[in-house]
Amino acid sequence: MSEDIRISMFEVVGSPFCVASDDGEKIHKHLDAALRENQEVVLSFHNVTALTGAFLSAAIGQLYGTFSEEKIQSLLKVEDAKPDDLGLLRSAVNNAKLYFKNPERFKQAIREVMGDEVGDV
Repeated sequence: MSEDIRISMFEVVGSPFCVASDDGEKIHKHLDAALRENQEVVLSFHNVTALTGAFLSAAIGQLYGTFSEEKIQSLLKVEDAKPDDLGLLRSAVNNAKLYFKNPERFKQAIREVMGDEVGDV
């Protein structure tokens, strides 16, 4: 079996600030490609000093719309994450799993709260 793919969030983003969803998309592209090839991947949080749920939702959460939970859990590992980072990650993953279980329900709830302000969610 080939060696794990290692992805450094710090290196891909080019900063210790992993906060913007656009930067999360950069990570997502790498993760998505690895999972499509059934390749084990290690995501490193080394040197990351700021992290947001929006970043993690874009980077990891949206994987749950494409891949099974079992596949993600078996192929994706994280390292060098602080306890607070792991808490944010768990929250992003749990929200993604709930969303992708029934996306229309979430969209309808947003429409009910926001009304016509949101347009086509």
